[in-house]
Amino acid sequence: MTDKSNDGRKPPGASWESWIDQQIRQGMARGEFDNLSGKGKAIEGIDGHHDDDWWLKAKLREERLSYLPPTLAVRKELEEAREAIAVAKREDAVRRIITDINQRIRDVNRRGAEGPPSTVMPLDEEAVVAKWRASRQ
Repeated sequence: MTDKSNDGRKPPGASWESWIDQQIRQGMARGEFDNLSGKGKAIEGIDGHHDDDWWLKAKLREERLSYLPPTLAVRKELEEAREAIAVAKREDAVRRIITDINQRIRDVNRRGAEGPPSTVMPLDEEAVVAKWRASRQ
């Protein structure tokens, strides 16, 4: 959608609005807008509550990403670590899971950070391993 005579730059003396309108009209004439994805579809959320971060939330949903402050994320990671420990087959795997989650907990607690305060403490490795062993008998 560039004007070859001026390398796509706004000509001196032209208003931004008229120059942009001209670029759009020329692109439409060349068919550059004919096969855009979403053509003919309603704009999602146009009638809903206006949220300044709507585009960010839509992108996170589209990419299947999420963001939690580190202090909340570590709580979720601890829950996942406990689930992994419960199904682990070997003691060395259990110890590795404990080491990893404890390091993550210490990092979050040391930094302090955004979000609510962290109330998560590192796991007692020997107590967790003893409980894991007992669950295997």
